[in-house]
Amino acid sequence: MAQILIIDDHDSMREGLELLLRRRGHKTSSAESGDRGLTLLEDQGADLVITDLKMSRMDGIEVLRQVRERFPNTEVLVITGYGTIEKAVEAMKLGAADFLTKPFSSEEFGVKVDRLLQSQAERERLRRENQSLRVENTYLREGLELAQPPRYGEIVGESEAMRAVFRWIDRVAPSDSTVMIYGESGTGKELVARAIHAGSPRAHQAFVRVNCGALSESLLDSELFGHERGAFTGAEKKRRGRFELADNGTLFLDEIATVAPATQVRLLRVLQERELERVGGEETIPVNVRVIAATNQPEDELSSGNGFREDLFYRLHVIPITIPPLRERKEDIPVLARHFIGKLRERTCSHVQEITSSALDRLSEYPWPGNVRELENVIERALVLADGEILAADDLPHFSSSDTQGAGFAPTLTSDGMDLNRIVEGMEERLIRDALHRSEGVKAEAARLLGLKASALYYKLEKYGIEA
Repeated sequence: MAQILIIDDHDSMREGLELLLRRRGHKTSSAESGDRGLTLLEDQGADLVITDLKMSRMDGIEVLRQVRERFPNTEVLVITGYGTIEKAVEAMKLGAADFLTKPFSSEEFGVKVDRLLQSQAERERLRRENQSLRVENTYLREGLELAQPPRYGEIVGESEAMRAVFRWIDRVAPSDSTVMIYGESGTGKELVARAIHAGSPRAHQAFVRVNCGALSESLLDSELFGHERGAFTGAEKKRRGRFELADNGTLFLDEIATVAPATQVRLLRVLQERELERVGGEETIPVNVRVIAATNQPEDELSSGNGFREDLFYRLHVIPITIPPLRERKEDIPVLARHFIGKLRERTCSHVQEITSSALDRLSEYPWPGNVRELENVIERALVLADGEILAADDLPHFSSSDTQGAGFAPTLTSDGMDLNRIVEGMEERLIRDALHRSEGVKAEAARLLGLKASALYYKLEKYGIEA
């Protein structure tokens, strides 16, 4: 997920681009003028700025100059019409990362943004790796024990179980083999997939994710393989699928066990033949994609049938990686807790710098049915409610070791009483965030998962300040 700023003086263009980016899981902000955009960039920061070239008051060239001068780590994508190609070339000379010529499709826009963000992420990875190697050299010179260097993105862990996962990532990343990742919900399967991609020869190409469980059979077919114009009701124009968008890169198929049998047949063919046909089309399209799949079902359940094709299972199960649940690596809880404090401190406007040993003991006693994602949610909520610079046990919810349903905590009545409204709202907010994550930010699907009307969900999103 990236923070992206859109600068354009046309309301419809800004709103349309924001909608496309949010559907891809990014956070957005927008401005109707260059000076307003620079003010937002100063206040909020951004990983990427998308700016139109032709604007009144301050044009895109001036926006680019100031971004390159004041925010050198922020990339700029410029949008231009056919009549201003010379300006686009000038923008590239001034340091723009890339440009798009109007009109452009949503697929072209999405791929362009993904590649820019991935290139930026790769530069950041190389910078961190270089920094890590310098630290490692210093430790070796001084004879000190070196902790796990940050070579695996957001994956955090020092237990032997996680070191085994890191070794698997190192082994399989340079190859082109298909990988199947097993793990309970919330263990970080997508992070492992991204780490494999980042360490592969395809790292500079697209990493495309599909949540197979969030789409119906017909929608998933179109999403994966694309469709031709008129292929079905509502197919008003040709659309490239995720396989085509991931060409030369990596395609991550999350919740693969939910794929319908008919789609499994088409998926098997693409994996075997490395070619596909769009829905409603006859043209055979070659694709060069590395596939990484993931499921929260155990390996023995997936391989035993139950609606999943045996031949597809063995085609995907080339290199299996199993991520252990958090309850089986409790020694990682302290390092994860401190990691999330550092990661979430700015977002929650918290002053917390450290966590007490008693708070860590309370975290370690809980079985974490929601795994690392649940721990992150608990830390975020605690940072919002905590006062001072130290996170204490009293700032955490009252856990119940018998709670295995993923509710996150079981509040108990103390002698001081309790704020029932705050506890209920906290649980409600957490469930809404989880539904949005599962639906990849698609609000209609999140509302369905929660059993709410769309209007009720929009009200609650505004109530809790949740951006989706």
